[in-house]
Amino acid sequence: MDAFLFYVFIFLLTLFFSHFLITKFTSNNGSKNRSSAKLPPGSMGWPYIGETLQLYSQDPNTFFASKQKRYGDIFKTHILGCPSVMLASPEAAKFVLVTEAHLFKPTYPKSKERLIGPSALFFHQGDYHVRLRKLVQSSLSLDAIKNLVADIEAAAVSASTSWVNGQVINTFHEMKKLSFDVGILSIFGHLEARVTKELKENYSIVDKGYNSFPNNIPGTSYKKALLARKKLSKILSDIIWERKEKKVVNIKNDDLVDCFLNSKDEKGEVLSNDQIADNIIGVLFAAQDTTASVMTWILKFLHDEPKLLEAVKAEQKEIRRLNEENKQRLTWTQTRNMPLTYKVVLESLRIASIISFTFREAVADVEYKGYLIPKGWKVMPLFRNIHHNPEFFDQPQKFDPSRFEVSPKPNTFMPFGTGTHACPGNELAKLEILIMLHHLVNNFRWEIVGSESGVQYGPFPVPHKGLPVRVWRESL
Repeated sequence: MDAFLFYVFIFLLTLFFSHFLITKFTSNNGSKNRSSAKLPPGSMGWPYIGETLQLYSQDPNTFFASKQKRYGDIFKTHILGCPSVMLASPEAAKFVLVTEAHLFKPTYPKSKERLIGPSALFFHQGDYHVRLRKLVQSSLSLDAIKNLVADIEAAAVSASTSWVNGQVINTFHEMKKLSFDVGILSIFGHLEARVTKELKENYSIVDKGYNSFPNNIPGTSYKKALLARKKLSKILSDIIWERKEKKVVNIKNDDLVDCFLNSKDEKGEVLSNDQIADNIIGVLFAAQDTTASVMTWILKFLHDEPKLLEAVKAEQKEIRRLNEENKQRLTWTQTRNMPLTYKVVLESLRIASIISFTFREAVADVEYKGYLIPKGWKVMPLFRNIHHNPEFFDQPQKFDPSRFEVSPKPNTFMPFGTGTHACPGNELAKLEILIMLHHLVNNFRWEIVGSESGVQYGPFPVPHKGLPVRVWRESL
C-alpha cells in the first residue's frame, strides 16, 4: 500500500502544471454561460492532490459511505486528479446511465485504453458502440450460451483436476483460470491448446500490469504489459486471418469472432483486425476478474453459513442424482431451475458489489436536483452504496439470499450496471457461476485457511489474499 500511495502521489504531482493551466484557461470562459445552480456539497481536499490519499489509505467503500453519511446522496470530491461528483441514489444512477446517458460519456485513463485497446466497445458511445454492443449481445444471448453448458462443465472439471486432498489453493487464482477458459470458449469456441497457452501467458502479463503505475521504463509491470499486448495483437491477427480463410471455404463458427467478421455497417464496411482484437481483449478483461471475484466471495459466504451450504448441496445433489439415473449431463434447463443456488448468487453479487461504481464524464453542464455537474467533471454512480442502503435492503450487511424471493425495487440492484453500457455478458457470467457451484458442492468441501479477514482490491474486491482454502474431494 505504501508503494502504491507513493506512485499515486508522484503521478498527481506530474499533473500539476497541466491541471493548473487548463483550470486557468477554462475558468473564465466556462463561467460566462454556466447555470446559476450550485455545486453539490462535499470537500475537494488538498490543492491538485484532492482526496486521493484519503481514498487509498482506507477501504474505498468506507470513504464513500462516510461521505454519503455526511453530505447526502450527491456530493463532490477530487480524486485521481479529477473533480468528481458522486451519486448514491437509484434515481441519480438512472439519470446518468439511462435517462440522460447522452450527457455523460464513458471515461477511462489512457493507460488503461493502451492495454485493452482504444477500439474496445466500453470506451465508446454512439453508433460505433451500438453496433459493437449488438454483436457482443448476440453472441452471448441466452440462445447462444445454452449451447455452452457441456463445455463450461468440462472446463469446471478440468480447472479442479489437479486439486488433491488437503491441498491449499488460492480460490481467486483458481477461479480466474476457469473464467479465462470460459471467456475463450465464448469468443473462439475451441482453440488449439498451443494457441490458448500463448493467449493465456500474454494476457496474464497484461492483466498484472493493468493496475500498475503507467510508465515506459523497461522491466516495470506496465512496460511488460505493453510488450505482451503487442504479442497478443499478433496472436489474434493470426487467428483472425485463419478464420477469414475458413470463411472463404464456407467453414462457420457460431462464436464472437465470427460475429465480428460477418458484421458490416450501413456503408458496407467491415471491422478492421485491430478493432476486432481490441474488442476480444475487452471481452476477456470484462469476463475474467469480475466473475472470478464473485465465485471467490460465494465460496467464502457459503463457508461462513454452514446451514445454507447444506441446503445448496441438497439442491445440487438432487440434480446430480437425477442425471445419474437418466445417464445424462447437466442441462441448460437444470441451470435455470436452481432457485436457492440462484438466490445465493444474487445475494453474493449484492453484498460483494464487484463493480462498486462506474466512471462517466459530463459532456456539458448538467443540472440535477438543483445541483450543477460542470462539463468535464467525472461522475460516479456508486452501486455499492445503493446495494448496501438499508432503505432498499433490510440489514444490508447480513448475507440473506431469501431477500431475493421478492424482486428488488427498480434501480436498487445493478450488479452488472444499467443502461446502454450494462455488461452484455451478465447471463454468461451467471451460467458459469451456477455450473461451477454445481461441480464444487457435489465434489468438494473446503475450509478457509487462516483467521485474517478483510478485502483487497486489484481492482475488484476479493477476500484477503484471494481466499486461501484447503480442499478435500467428497466420496461418492
